Amino acid sequence: MTNTIYILNGPNLNRLGKREPHIYGHTTLAEVEALCRNTAGADVQIRFHQSNREYELIDWVHEATEEGAAGIIINPAAFTFTSIAILDALKQFDGPIIELHISNVHRREAIYHNSLVSKVATAVMAGLGPRGYATAVGAMQDLIAAKAQS
Repeated sequence: MTNTIYILNGPNLNRLGKREPHIYGHTTLAEVEALCRNTAGADVQIRFHQSNREYELIDWVHEATEEGAAGIIINPAAFTFTSIAILDALKQFDGPIIELHISNVHRREAIYHNSLVSKVATAVMAGLGPRGYATAVGAMQDLIAAKAQS
């Protein structure tokens, strides 16, 4: 197993800072990436990706699986509620998975309440805003350490 954490971001997250700032805030995805790297520290490799294309997210999950990555943090965005293909890819990953959402999806419209990804996620985080990514990185490091001790 490597010390690599994959952080995967789904559709429209490239628009962070511009898209519905009353929901998602003013922080850009580049700023989120820097926050994740700073939180992880020098000993952890971060693979940070964003795509509006479902197949690319699936390919990165496969890559994480093949490389023996330590963990996956995924904000699948709209694919959370629609993608059985991402769910199936995540089922193949042996490490911890954190599903992350910037907004509290449970306070939003009913269409956002049924996550397919939650079915395989080790943990789910929602509603902490962009700083939730730093919290997720710290939690992932704890999950990885706990798995290494077991």
